[in-house]
Amino acid sequence: MNELTYRTQGDYQVPNLLPPEEAAPVVLGKYALARKKFLKQSRRILFTNLLTSGKLNAHLMETEQTANERMELLTRQMAAAQGVDESLKARDQMTWVGLMNNIRHSAEELVMSELIYA
Repeated sequence: MNELTYRTQGDYQVPNLLPPEEAAPVVLGKYALARKKFLKQSRRILFTNLLTSGKLNAHLMETEQTANERMELLTRQMAAAQGVDESLKARDQMTWVGLMNNIRHSAEELVMSELIYA
């Protein structure tokens, strides 16, 4: 257990209640920022617990990594199921772009509902 330290402020002893230091500053991606915003607005207790225990950034980085992996997997699976491949890209590029945009959008909706807003 951590030892509680105090600082003098005027005539009073005030406890130093700072969250633990995290290893290094991290750059948060799209999904990590969305998760942080969701936790801050809708799951305040969980957000506060993660923040005060020093595990918020680790949680956000894990969410970012999982979301990116899930996006790649879903995009590949949906494209294969719909027959969107390189031969379609060579024949009709605009159709391929439209279908891939729809697939990415659908995959992102799934990722957001399963990982970010859960």
